[in-house]
Amino acid sequence: MQALGSLVQRLFFAFPSGWPGAGLLLMRMVAGLGILVQGTYYVSEPDPTLAAWTVGLAAMVAASMLLIGFLTPLAGSFVGLGALGTWLSLIPACTPTLFDSRAAAVFGLTILWAIVTLGPGAFSVDARLYGRREIIFPPLVRRS
Repeated sequence: MQALGSLVQRLFFAFPSGWPGAGLLLMRMVAGLGILVQGTYYVSEPDPTLAAWTVGLAAMVAASMLLIGFLTPLAGSFVGLGALGTWLSLIPACTPTLFDSRAAAVFGLTILWAIVTLGPGAFSVDARLYGRREIIFPPLVRRS
């Protein structure tokens, strides 16, 4: 786990707060909620297969990680690969689906790419765990 933390620290040297952090939070919420809904579609299919359960549960776990901003680069990359796999018909699709059109898939992948490359922002678990810290040294006490 420490190796992943070190990776997150190296990938993102800043965890922006203010309006940029709020924008990243909004993007994480939109992408995470969409993927969470898609995952529930997989597991709530009539007579779901083991593959549908696996894809659905994996999507819900990754979406939850995106929502709280925990290991964001890993979760976003995982979701992006899953979306590409579904788009290329390597992973079975479910019905209904949120990303049935190519335009919706492109928009979703664009948001994920922005999240993975920009980072989770200050309003995330990653920022609390792996964000930069300021070390304040106490004043030197001189002994006479």
